Amino acid sequence: MDVIDLNCDMGESFGAWTMGSDAEMLKIVSSANVACGFHGGDPLVMFDTVTRAKQNGVGIGAHPSFFDVWGFGRRQIQGEKPEDIEKMVVYQIGALQGVARAAGHRLGHVKAHGTLANLAAVDRATALAIGRAIAAVDPELIYVVMAGTELERAAQELELRMAREIYADRAYDDSGNLAARKLPGAVLHDAEEAAARVSAMVRERAIISNSGKRIPVAIDTVCVHGDNPAAVEMAGLVRERLEAAGIAVRPMAETIN
Repeated sequence: MDVIDLNCDMGESFGAWTMGSDAEMLKIVSSANVACGFHGGDPLVMFDTVTRAKQNGVGIGAHPSFFDVWGFGRRQIQGEKPEDIEKMVVYQIGALQGVARAAGHRLGHVKAHGTLANLAAVDRATALAIGRAIAAVDPELIYVVMAGTELERAAQELELRMAREIYADRAYDDSGNLAARKLPGAVLHDAEEAAARVSAMVRERAIISNSGKRIPVAIDTVCVHGDNPAAVEMAGLVRERLEAAGIAVRPMAETIN
């Protein structure tokens, strides 16, 4: 039987501000990418998310970002040196690693968030900086990468374990990168459409762009963004379709060699 991971960005609430439907999503997904305080999340939210993930048998990973709580980590940050990015990522991984240990759970992976991830997908120095941070904290952690990008090449160069990811709720351009959020149709809100696209990409082992172009890639994990209003319905339908096709959904830490 084929196996794949279904992941979601979580723990992105902050103080009195609530983001996403984490409790519901943790009943569906197999891995959670937990915000570490730089774009969302705070110590209480981090502890709660990790504890709930453990209770639901969901694997956890750090979800580091540029330091941009105001912009939710999606604003362009200019002038950050790779060595500074490396230190910021080490800091965030370490924070969640400590929370996980205190909560009796184990950190399994690292996935960059927002603009940091988008920059690393096309910029080798940034992708390597994130990878070096992972290796410095724990070289057994899985580096979650966008398939076919500088992120994947950095993980290969640094000989890190990696999980190649596609997105259920985002459209792709013909380069294989995510379409810019400002473009019409870049973010999918229809659960049926998203589930059909995921099923096709997993079946064909390819990213399918907006124009219909097929870009062959390995696929280890599928992401549904937790801040999408349709996230719960979408994740549930994606999982249902994958399992109906004979594909088991398991945490990435159990499926990546």
